Amino acid sequence: MANTNDPISDFLTRIRNAQIAHHSKVVMPGSKMRLGMAQILQRAGYVATAEFRNEGPQGVVELELRYDDADEPMITSLTRVSRPSRRVYVGVSEIPDVLNGLGIAILSTSKGLLTDKEARAAKVGGEVLCEIY
Repeated sequence: MANTNDPISDFLTRIRNAQIAHHSKVVMPGSKMRLGMAQILQRAGYVATAEFRNEGPQGVVELELRYDDADEPMITSLTRVSRPSRRVYVGVSEIPDVLNGLGIAILSTSKGLLTDKEARAAKVGGEVLCEIY
């Protein structure tokens, strides 16, 4: 598979491209970060399943995408907030509220990967990785 310097942007781009092509599944190289983000998307209801399989040298993460009744993707926007060249860190009081609570922000915190709501409840800040709605 392709070598990438920013695995989070690669993760988001693979999902975005699969939805444009109306694929039912996305398979990407595995990592703890990608699996954690995939599980958050599953808990939020944006993807049907997110699983890790031991295939190849590092395993793969497979997502089953969800579409609504009009065959439109459940995910409208995937935006990378913190980049390798510009990290965005926030305290608990500055955690963004994506689309007035209708979307989610994924944060990397000292307690692991959390959504914006989970981070507020745990009273921890961290690096804002992406916003999804």
